[in-house]
Amino acid sequence: MTPITTLSGRTVALFGLGGSGLVTALALKAGGAHVVAWDDNPARTAQAEADGIAVEDLRKSDWSRFSSFILSPGVPLTHPTPHWSVDLAQAAGVEIIGDIELFCRERASIAPNAPFIAITGTNGKSTTTALVSHILREAGRDVQMGGNIGTAILSLLPPSDDRVHVIECSSFQIDLAPSLAPSIGVMLNVSADHLDRHGTLDAYAAIKERLIRHADKVVIGVDDAISRAMAAHVRVPTLRVGLTDKNPGSVFGQSHQIIANTDGDAVAIADLAGISSLRGDHNAQNAAAAVAIALFCQVDTATIDRALHTFPGLPHRMEEIGRRGDVLFINDSKATNADSTEKALKSFDDIFWILGGKSKEGGIAPLRPHFGKVRKAYLIGAASDEYAATLGDSVLHQHCSTLDRAVQQAAQDAAGSTHAVVLLSPASASYDQYPNFEVRGNHFRELVKALPGLEPAMGA
Repeated sequence: MTPITTLSGRTVALFGLGGSGLVTALALKAGGAHVVAWDDNPARTAQAEADGIAVEDLRKSDWSRFSSFILSPGVPLTHPTPHWSVDLAQAAGVEIIGDIELFCRERASIAPNAPFIAITGTNGKSTTTALVSHILREAGRDVQMGGNIGTAILSLLPPSDDRVHVIECSSFQIDLAPSLAPSIGVMLNVSADHLDRHGTLDAYAAIKERLIRHADKVVIGVDDAISRAMAAHVRVPTLRVGLTDKNPGSVFGQSHQIIANTDGDAVAIADLAGISSLRGDHNAQNAAAAVAIALFCQVDTATIDRALHTFPGLPHRMEEIGRRGDVLFINDSKATNADSTEKALKSFDDIFWILGGKSKEGGIAPLRPHFGKVRKAYLIGAASDEYAATLGDSVLHQHCSTLDRAVQQAAQDAAGSTHAVVLLSPASASYDQYPNFEVRGNHFRELVKALPGLEPAMGA
């Protein structure tokens, strides 16, 4: 844990006692703050109280005694309307911050030169965060990985000069971290997402850009127009990454290779061919970003190459579950929008596609150019009718309602095919049927493993 000493002796309010919220309350208490916490879920408040955290309905509190208000990133700050706790904090003139901000202040106080790599982007940030952490561990570094990837940042060991924090940051977390100033700031890409929470694409992009604004060094993807525009404004040491920019100051993917052209002399760093955990152009972009970060961290190229080849990949992101005959089963539950699913569709041919859930803005219409790769689609969840209308006569499709029916039908239809893929890549949020994409992906994994004749993938 990282005790938060910068608010020692002060009284702070906190709303949201889920995984990261409870850790934040305990970290504040460990650092000497008096925490007054609340959550709309009685089970969470009971757990916090059992852990020694003072619990109080903040709607009835005297806000004049609070120096800061710590808000869970999952709670609306601005859109569609501010949460009631935000209104109360603003009315009282109390600053509203999150756990990333608390970490940043603690780092500035106790170890301002501690290596801190902060990574954001609409897609690819979890894979890049995990890959960077893997490379640095292979290089013998003390690595603490967390943030939006699933481990609360304040549950990690404290910052120090010989410890590297590799932190995935969502737009929600950045919005609550005004002093975010990493030693390496990483912006991968920007496409429309979370507009229900930020209002417009411009507002969403502006929040993302805050992560690199005060970074000492920047790694930035330049394959999309919004990120390219951001790159033009950066005035600190920068490496541009992706598939398109091959000029000096870039690290790029080309024909399965990752090539670094940092100073006008292009050098091949690694060959991704045959690395199943880094399949597809999108993973070439992620790998290029990870290589750029590693080069900034002065990791030698031999170590980088070895680490890329031993990277196990992430659960729920292009995860190989196993084969039945010549049919490969892929869990891509983390694909919660069309842009993310596009990466999977581009990576395979002859696809039996399971999709659906709670639709994001634009639905699956942007995926039309890839419909020719889909043999049949299996629709689940709330978006089934919307997606069926989009697929129309272009793709043979079937309403399955639930994931178990979709897996059974897709496995049956794909049986005997050559080089086919049963792909769960929902292009949708999970909240209509599952608490999160992890639970959805775990259910898919269990269903696939129960199929007779399945040969599980190594580690699955």
